[in-house]
Amino acid sequence: MRIILYPFVTIAAIGFALSLVTHLLALCGLTPPGGGLVWGLHIGIFAVWIPTVIIGNRRIPGSVSNRSWKAFLSECPLWMQRAVQLIFIYAVVNFILFMITMSGQPKPVGSAPASVLRGFSGHWMAFYAAAFSTLYSAVKAPTSH
Repeated sequence: MRIILYPFVTIAAIGFALSLVTHLLALCGLTPPGGGLVWGLHIGIFAVWIPTVIIGNRRIPGSVSNRSWKAFLSECPLWMQRAVQLIFIYAVVNFILFMITMSGQPKPVGSAPASVLRGFSGHWMAFYAAAFSTLYSAVKAPTSH
């Protein structure tokens, strides 16, 4: 069963790396090469989140309110658990700043400006990091026979 997870772990890692690069470029006021192809990162989130949710439900049975990120990431090194937490906090702060700075601005026409990519890429980083870490934890979990 674990072998099935490796492609999703890889997609999540690549998605995180691409969203991080997009975010860093956007912070510098630049748009990534490839133009609108960057929006493929939206679709990639679904590609990794569907298996992430399925694996999470299998690994941690019970109601949603009884689950915690510590349980999902139990097999990850502590630094990875903390990194996911920090990335999520950063994504929330980034989104708030995005909403404040975009408030009252005219709707962009044509390709998305760097400020819009900055707003979206923060969320992409958070979701790809969480998916990678959850799937990584599932791969590293001891098998029960």
